[in-house]
Amino acid sequence: MKKEIAAQPPAAGKPPEMNISRTTQNTLLMRLAGNWCIDQPMLSLEELDKQLKSDPQVHKIKFDTSQIADWDSSLLTFLIDITQLCTVQKISIDSAGLPEGVPHLLTIAAAVPEKKDTGREAAPESFLTRVGDSTTVFFQSVADMLGFIGEAFVTFLKMFGGRTRFRGYDLVLLIRQCGADVLPIVTLISLLVGLILAFVGAVQLAMFGAQIFVANLVGIAMVRVLGAVMTGIIMAGRTGAAFAAQLGTMQVNEELDALEVLGISPMEFLVLPRMLALILMMPLLCLYADLMGVLGGLIVGVTMLDINVMEYYNQSISAVRLNDLFIGLFHSAVFGVLVALTGCLRGMQCGRSASAVGQATTSAVVTGIVSITVATAIITVLCSVLGI
Repeated sequence: MKKEIAAQPPAAGKPPEMNISRTTQNTLLMRLAGNWCIDQPMLSLEELDKQLKSDPQVHKIKFDTSQIADWDSSLLTFLIDITQLCTVQKISIDSAGLPEGVPHLLTIAAAVPEKKDTGREAAPESFLTRVGDSTTVFFQSVADMLGFIGEAFVTFLKMFGGRTRFRGYDLVLLIRQCGADVLPIVTLISLLVGLILAFVGAVQLAMFGAQIFVANLVGIAMVRVLGAVMTGIIMAGRTGAAFAAQLGTMQVNEELDALEVLGISPMEFLVLPRMLALILMMPLLCLYADLMGVLGGLIVGVTMLDINVMEYYNQSISAVRLNDLFIGLFHSAVFGVLVALTGCLRGMQCGRSASAVGQATTSAVVTGIVSITVATAIITVLCSVLGI
């Protein structure tokens, strides 16, 4: 009995067919047959549209798909078109006769409506809107920075009470990276700065026969300000960027979240050792940069100005005071804190994408150099007011 009733599937490759018939007064039956695949031509809905418009009493459509041999997304597209046509004319659809899985796919397709105006360009924002957005972002950034600085200061104080946790091996490794590994670039830059400063000063001082005062110019400038500033800029471009890239990559890999889940503070485990390493090494690097700068001035004085080595040495000793040395070392310690904080701050603010790591690194370098410039101006004004 079942063999007599069951319909034989059509041959593979048979084009799609559609037959519309009336079952009851308000119901249409659509019999679909054939091979409903992309490589077959799509049927037109004109016949169904005419049937619906000519008979306003139709309120429901049923399907008979037992004769469909094969189907893919083309059948779904055809059914979606029918659904849209019936929605406009307020006709319900009975999906019981559709192949298995098709109703679920149609539900998923209908759950994500097409966005309107996706191809249109967004309206340009007004000038006041852009100013307001930029101001909001600026003050939010300042608030985040102040919060980070406060948290770092509290963590630094907790260290003296022995309540912080970080690995000593990490601190030693960071000291090497922030100290010995930086000596070649500090040597080159400081020596060249001393050479340039001495050469520019010698051109002017030679007009008055005061070439010997090149030692005063180079010594005071390098020891008091330039040695610390050049070292700070080098560390901002090298070490600050490295800190931002390291912490940014850890943010992308969700390692910072893992530390918090384990109950380990990233501020103690990651930021504090980096800050300590720069605070310890920046004054030493500043002293080395001062020496290289004075050496550069000595090379110009001996080779171009015919100044004796001992004369240049004695003139430098008499010109440079201990106050100048202490001010330079204070500069360097402040710069070490600023470079560490800016690098770690931008790294921990990094987004969770590869491009965000590059943006965080760039932002760390820019923020570090700007903060060094502002700090230099503030310290210089304070020293002038205090008379030191």
